[in-house]
This record gives sequence, C-alpha cells and structure tokens, in this order.
Amino acid sequence: MSALLFAVPGTAGPHAMTGEMSHGRAPEPSARWEWPLAGRPQVIRGFAPPPQPWLSGHRGVDLVATPGAEVRAAGPGIIGYAGPLAERGVVTVLHAGGLRTTYLPVQPSVRRGQTVSGGEVIGVVQDVRGHCPAVCLHWGLLREHLYLDPLLLLGHGQVRLLPARP
Repeated sequence: MSALLFAVPGTAGPHAMTGEMSHGRAPEPSARWEWPLAGRPQVIRGFAPPPQPWLSGHRGVDLVATPGAEVRAAGPGIIGYAGPLAERGVVTVLHAGGLRTTYLPVQPSVRRGQTVSGGEVIGVVQDVRGHCPAVCLHWGLLREHLYLDPLLLLGHGQVRLLPARP
C-alpha cells in the first residue's frame, strides 16, 4: 500500500509542500506565515477549487477589508509581480518551495524583484468592487500551477490528499 501525501505548505527540506500522513493529522503550519491583513480578518468567501483546472471556481479566499488597509506579505519572499491586471492592482510574492501568494485588489508599494519579510507591508487595499459585495482582499496560494487554500498556511483550510510520488 502506498503512502498518501498531502499538499500542505511546510518549511523544511526539498519536499516543503508534502509530508507523510501520520496518525490522520496534517503537519503543524510554520510560524513564519501570517494573515495578510491586521488581526484575524473575517473570511467572507472560502476556497472552492473547480473540479477541473479549466472550470470556474474560487481559487483563494476573500477577507473583509477596508479601502486603504495595509496588506502584508503572508511570508518571506521576492515580489514576482506588482502592478495593474484587469483594472485592479495585484501583488504576487514568490516563496521558497515553489509557493506563490497573490493579493488583489492592492495598490502596490513594492516593486518586482524586491525581497520582503513576512508581515512587511506590500501595499494597500484598493476600493474596487465587483468580486465581493463590499470591498475585500482576495488572497490566493499556488504551488507551481496548483491552487491551494491559503488558510493552510495558518493551520486552517482544506487538506487535499494526493497519491504518493515514487
């Protein structure tokens, strides 16, 4: 019988995103991750991945936000993108282990290639509506091209079981 691996962000070793399932529990999240908004913001729409990559779904979480609220990098990394996309500001942070966090709508205060620490301000929430009934911050997480629930970084969210790699 092959072991099951799960896609939960970790911090150590070459397989930082996977760990063996032991006693039915996911590994502890790293202390290096934090909420992208001050305090513990309310999640108004959770992660709802599509059944197939090309179908519609919700590939992140929406957090209650106010226009002008500081947006912080959830963890240390390098800014991969900071600028407009589809008439709203987007910031992407590239993290170790092939992880990438995304934040929108954000007026960036960082530039591409800049190194940031976890908790460092990367911009402010823009007053852009349409995605949420009120202003919100959409926070996403990817491992290469696989969307994951960003709440996993904080020890919350949905664990997705994957077959073990040989």
